[in-house]
Amino acid sequence: MSEPQKSGTHGTPTGRRVVCGILPPYILHKLTEADDPHVREAARNTLAIDAEFRANRVATPSLVSPAMPEDFVLQRTIYDTHHTAELPGDVVREEGGQPVLDGTANRAYESLGLTFDFFKEVYGRHSIDDANLPLDATVHYRRRFNNAFWDTQQMVFGDGDGIVFNDFTISHDIVAHELTHGVTQYTAGLVYQDQAGALNESISDVFGSLVKQYARRQNADEADWLIGAGLFTPAVRGQALRSMKAPGTAFDDAQLGGADPQPSHMTHYVRGTFDHGGVHINSGIPNHAFYLTAVAIGGYAWERAGKIWYDTITSGRLAENATFEQFAHVTADVAEHLYGTRSELDAVMKAWSDVGVNVNGA
Repeated sequence: MSEPQKSGTHGTPTGRRVVCGILPPYILHKLTEADDPHVREAARNTLAIDAEFRANRVATPSLVSPAMPEDFVLQRTIYDTHHTAELPGDVVREEGGQPVLDGTANRAYESLGLTFDFFKEVYGRHSIDDANLPLDATVHYRRRFNNAFWDTQQMVFGDGDGIVFNDFTISHDIVAHELTHGVTQYTAGLVYQDQAGALNESISDVFGSLVKQYARRQNADEADWLIGAGLFTPAVRGQALRSMKAPGTAFDDAQLGGADPQPSHMTHYVRGTFDHGGVHINSGIPNHAFYLTAVAIGGYAWERAGKIWYDTITSGRLAENATFEQFAHVTADVAEHLYGTRSELDAVMKAWSDVGVNVNGA
């Protein structure tokens, strides 16, 4: 099987990058039609702000990691904009500092540390860039801002509108999802468009879920495989933003546009130009492939299934515009390299086949 080739410097492809938010834009667009004027206004403002960030960051190149240090150094700084747009804001908690009265700041601080510890302990990675990149986060960004995002430099969290969405620091997997966009930025450098963009989103969901499972010490069968559980208020008929176990079942609420639109199989792949070619919708397909792989292998998903995915994005073998087939091809090769022809490889091959992706594609 032929290897997909990177462009640019080895391990650091060139290409177009955008700010990556946890909330799918199709949900926000639907909420601009909500009956509640506060919900409509919050959704419209969030979409406008997201578009502004995308315009400013679209040409940001993927980044080169400095030389790997010997020691692991965790350096967190939490800022507060006090509901303004002035990033990064005022420092409210620094590394080693005591908890503050603001629960949002404390949750951000703890989730940053948990994600750092996960990549350190499980994969030996020195922070996001593998060179002890300081982890900065801003909380209370603007008013009723419905998103959390990695802007290629730091995390930014909105408080939610309080009607549809809770605080965006509410779940470890939201924070880990966004930080993993940074890991992808420093490794595979997948462009945020079409299948490569859906893979970019899926990788963040995979490791976001694994961080949550790691914190809870849950094996693959015990985990909920939900992304953003708890983010919706009780006013919403939904359990999370996405389900890796059963894409298309995370929510079913009229104000969100009805049922969760994520497919779990290539026969329902969504084509079009919206949301960079459907990166948040079509990520359900590789998400489900990882879930199937992890459950088939068993045990803690971060140990073997996660190792296969991590080694895939750090292998230097993925093109920046990699397709699902190319990604599947590399995961199979990595599984064979790590575990030979044992059950791990069989699990990877079957999982991709079950979601309609040809694992032998090049």
